[in-house]
Amino acid sequence: MKERVVIPTEDGNGLNARLSEHFGRAPYFIIVELEEGNVSNVQVVPNEGEHFGGFGRPADRILQLRPNAVITYGMGPRALNIFQEAGIAVLRANADTVKDVVEAYRQDKLEELTEGCHHAHHR
Repeated sequence: MKERVVIPTEDGNGLNARLSEHFGRAPYFIIVELEEGNVSNVQVVPNEGEHFGGFGRPADRILQLRPNAVITYGMGPRALNIFQEAGIAVLRANADTVKDVVEAYRQDKLEELTEGCHHAHHR
């Protein structure tokens, strides 16, 4: 079964990218596809949402990518509700790099993020 995970990051360095503190203000999103638990594809997508001079909410743009899960330190309540209503798991990041949180995801070691935040500091 193919799974797609979206992770907000500070840079576009693929699996070595450092996670962003907050979903909506992340400069990039890394999309990791897993097949049978193994990474099969990694894609870097710049955040072109309203916080970066573009348009639209980042959550709406990510929905178009049809992820199974989003892994983040935190996100606002509006984005969290959008993902929850779409049936997409929102998981709390427990590491600093994409590679490490994907490994934790594969091992089912991430907790669900159940509450949105109103600020951008999570560590």
